[in-house]
Amino acid sequence: MDRLAETRTRMYGKRTKKRLVILAAVTFLAVTLFAVNVFAADISGTWEATVQTSAGNGTPTFVLKQDGEKLTGTYAGTLGNAPVTGTVKGNDVTLEFDVSGTKVTYTGKIDSAGKKIEGTCDYGGQASGTFTATKK
Repeated sequence: MDRLAETRTRMYGKRTKKRLVILAAVTFLAVTLFAVNVFAADISGTWEATVQTSAGNGTPTFVLKQDGEKLTGTYAGTLGNAPVTGTVKGNDVTLEFDVSGTKVTYTGKIDSAGKKIEGTCDYGGQASGTFTATKK
């Protein structure tokens, strides 16, 4: 092979490798993003929770409807009944509702099966604790 042919082989070989690495990285990113969206849990349904707080324990029920990352639904428990709003981002869940002027916030993580949420709850600074909710 002459020098010109060798130089071209080395030059185009490096470009080809670089292109393949970029293509592989872009493909990996696309597949990862697709998998996250496809396998994101839909937590619509009825959830029975056990709550332990500094002010006492309870067993509320949440009925949730998910639309993308947005949650709406209802809370029924020791504090009465209330409409719920919230978000789901990946496996992170936030639920919020007002009871007698007190903002209640539940923040947790969904398990990989999408059947259990565990996290913390705050009752407007008056009480706080932990909760576990199981999909019915």
